[in-house]
Amino acid sequence: MSTAQNRAVRSYRSRLSERGLARFEVLGREADRDLIRSLARLLAEDGPDSSTLRAAVSQSIAGKPPGPGGILAALRRSPLVGADLDFSRPQDDGRKIDL
Repeated sequence: MSTAQNRAVRSYRSRLSERGLARFEVLGREADRDLIRSLARLLAEDGPDSSTLRAAVSQSIAGKPPGPGGILAALRRSPLVGADLDFSRPQDDGRKIDL
């Protein structure tokens, strides 16, 4: 490579490292290319979706079962929390039958 190309590559990699990113190569199946790229893109954003995805993938790779309280945590994240829904049902004694 020429000196200008080397300088451009060094500059690009230093900008990536300033953002906390690193460039690396991954080997995989051709069919998984889009999946791996989308995973990498989501993980690089470092938002709430990326932390959830990172935890799920890490847990899946580790092979450990989910910890206790997972259902309760999911219910607490529900959009219906605090909606003050009324789930009461009218009391009905049923119909009278003659045996």
